Amino acid sequence: MTFSIESIRELYPFESHYWDRDGLRLHYLDEGEGETVVMVHGNPTWSFYYRNLVKALSPNYRCIVPDHMGCGLSDKPKDAQYSYRLDSRVDDLENLLDHLGLTENITLIAHDWGGMISLAYALRKPERIKRMVMLNTAGFMLPEGQSLPLRLALIRFIRPFASIAVRGFNVFSWAATWMATKKGLPPKVKEGLVAPYNSWANRIAVLRFVQDIPIVPKDPSYNTCKYVEDHLQDLSHIPLMLGWGEHDFVFDMGFLAEWKRLMPHAEVHQYPKAGHYVLEDEAETLVPTIQDFLQRHPIQTES
Repeated sequence: MTFSIESIRELYPFESHYWDRDGLRLHYLDEGEGETVVMVHGNPTWSFYYRNLVKALSPNYRCIVPDHMGCGLSDKPKDAQYSYRLDSRVDDLENLLDHLGLTENITLIAHDWGGMISLAYALRKPERIKRMVMLNTAGFMLPEGQSLPLRLALIRFIRPFASIAVRGFNVFSWAATWMATKKGLPPKVKEGLVAPYNSWANRIAVLRFVQDIPIVPKDPSYNTCKYVEDHLQDLSHIPLMLGWGEHDFVFDMGFLAEWKRLMPHAEVHQYPKAGHYVLEDEAETLVPTIQDFLQRHPIQTES
């Protein structure tokens, strides 16, 4: 089942681009010129989540914003066509950027699952990364003493319930439009966030992302997440900004404390009136803060 973005075009006025991934189309935005800024979304969002940041940065930067396979305007393949695992996501990001010839002076901006995806890529190619901005995300396993929130645990471990709730009734995407925000979202923004996930078939990635959360070593993506955690400090030489909505029921203040412990050099900006969708709740303050961070950490190029 296809969907149209014409009703949200005013909010998302960007040209679509597609990369062929072995017969599957991966959608991405390519806006502006200048230094490369790559924005990596999480679940259950898509490139729409970064719309305000793209509008602000594209006059001075080249903004590359992919939709993960199964998300946004990308194809929604069945399990037999695509492996909905973390390693596939990292491969997609790396191969897309290679396809575009973007192999140096990259700034990464990531949210939610996008953090682990982009950091795994950064550890593969650390010489390419010059700045990082992480927004309510993680580059490590669950912090010590914390467990998976009940809402996610139900989806992660109880498969019949998960399929009916997430793919049948779209509870994950719709619930996020009010649970992930502190200030509330305008109707058109809610519409935009959930627009791609309008059928059972189109919600496959939303469910698979949650089911891929690694908890124990036997989980398929555990080794990749553990590698990122064990090697995160290898990226300590890269300027890092953390933008954090304090009312996040998943990436809560315990996650921020772990970031501060592992990456004490990070520049931290906390938002006490924001939730998980920090770019929605604090666009007016967070977007200029990111712009300022990029300007204060210029990329040094060889003359």
